[in-house]
Amino acid sequence: QVQLVESGGGLVQAGGSLRLSCAASGSIRSINTMGWYRQAPGKQRDLVATITSGGTTVYADSVKGRFTISRDGARSTVYLQMNSLKSEDTAVYYCIWSLDTKIYWGQGTQVTVSS
Repeated sequence: QVQLVESGGGLVQAGGSLRLSCAASGSIRSINTMGWYRQAPGKQRDLVATITSGGTTVYADSVKGRFTISRDGARSTVYLQMNSLKSEDTAVYYCIWSLDTKIYWGQGTQVTVSS
């Protein structure tokens, strides 16, 4: 089992910034992928960004150039720096840890961007 604890969500004005953090613990393998998904009210849960233990990143087109994902391998912690936030970024953000077909989800943290 892998446990994920997220922090850093909140309310911010459009154009502002937030930084999300997610710390993983438990049965962690050194080779894995961590990342973030988000789900807005009434919509499906979508990929935001992922990063492998080797540092390879993937971003959704909607956040490219505004969000940056990074990780601290020694602490199994992943970060999401969100800049130039827009109202459409409002959602619950979920951290994930995955290896092969196993995916673990965090409890989610609310990000609200006011226009």
